[in-house]
Amino acid sequence: QVQLVESGGGLVQAGGSLRLSCAASGSIFSINVMGWYRQAPGQQRELVAAISSGGSANYADSVKGRFTISRDNAKNTVHLQMNSLKPDDTAVYYCKLTNTRSTTLNYIYWGQGTQVTVSS
Repeated sequence: QVQLVESGGGLVQAGGSLRLSCAASGSIFSINVMGWYRQAPGQQRELVAAISSGGSANYADSVKGRFTISRDNAKNTVHLQMNSLKPDDTAVYYCKLTNTRSTTLNYIYWGQGTQVTVSS
C-alpha cells in the first residue's frame, strides 16, 4: 500500500517560482524512481522530471535549466523547484512512484495531482 500526497501548487505570474512537494508513505522499495508528470487541458500527460533512488535525474527538454528535481530518501519525499515559469507550464502536476522489484516487475503509483497556473 502506497500513498502519494502532493502540495505546493498555486497561481503565479510568468517568471515566478513554485516548489512542489510529494510525500510518499507505505511500502517504498529500496530501488525506486519518483517523478513529476503534468497534464494540461486537452493534452496528454507528459514527463516533467524524475529522479531515481540513486539520485540520477532526467528532465523534459521544455523544463531543462528552469526546473530542478530533488529527493529526501529519509523522508520519502520528492521536490520540484520550478523557476522562470511560463504560461505553458500551466497544468495539473502529478507525482509518480515506480517501485522496482526486478527488471520485469515494477509497481506504479500516482498522486491525485496539484494545480499549477501561470498567468501572463
